[in-house]
Formats: sequence, structure tokens, C-alpha cells
Amino acid sequence: MSRAEMRRGARLAAVQALYQMEVGGRGVVEAMAEFEHFWIGKEVEEIELPKAELNFFRDLLGGVVSEQRLVDRAVDDALASGWPLKRVEAVVRAVLRAGAYELAFRKDVPARAVISEYVAVTRTFYQGEEIGMVNAVLDKLARDFRAEEFDVPAA
Repeated sequence: MSRAEMRRGARLAAVQALYQMEVGGRGVVEAMAEFEHFWIGKEVEEIELPKAELNFFRDLLGGVVSEQRLVDRAVDDALASGWPLKRVEAVVRAVLRAGAYELAFRKDVPARAVISEYVAVTRTFYQGEEIGMVNAVLDKLARDFRAEEFDVPAA
């Protein structure tokens, strides 16, 4: 597996773990251990879950939790007026949190790649308007957090 595929697996696992933490009331340590031992790279209920770069998974999951106040505020600000993060469906909320964390704190990954990867993760769960919403919100966050990657010099 390529590094890109391993990172996509890490992003997918982080989103699933964030969702499980929210709906199941698990803590980050418990969720991390459960995913590393029972989910990542395993077959669960006849579904083959991808392998993942574990250090990247740990950074995403732990980072979202430790920086949740900043992440949630940034996502709230990027969402449409009158539509706070708490009203967004739980899986989409997990995608947006992971994407926002990566845009804010993982400058080693190009912003456009982050957006593309989380749009791909969203397609794993949805086929409708959620994909466009994730793309739009992460694009706005990318331009806020990493304006320098989007600045085009005047011709």
C-alpha cells in the first residue's frame, strides 16, 4: 500500500473513531486502542477496513480532541449562518472536525490534498449534498488557515 492510501485509511479511521466517541461516549484513549486493535486493517461484519498509518491516525484523533475548542469554533464560523456545528449530522461533524484539525495543524499536507481526501472520506458515507457541504466548508477553512497556499500573484 502506498503512503497516500495508508493516510486515507488513517483519515477514515479517525472519522469513524470520532463518531464512535461522540455517539458512544468513549474517551480518546479507549477509542484509539479499540480502532488500532479491532478495526484498522481488519474485516468487520464482512467489510474490509483499510490499513492505516497509525502515527497519522493517532495524531488526527488526539489532535481533534486536544484542539476541539479551536476546531469547533473554526468550523462553526465556516458553516452557513444559523447552522451551527451541533446541528450537523454526527458523521459530517466528525469529517469536518478532522479536516479542520488537519488544515490548522498539519501544514506538511497541502490544503488542496486535505480537502480532496476528506471529500473522498465523505463519499464513503454519503452520495448527496453532504459531499458539497464538506468541500465548501473545508475550502473556506483552508483559505482561512492557509491563505498563502491560495494566493495567486497578480499578472
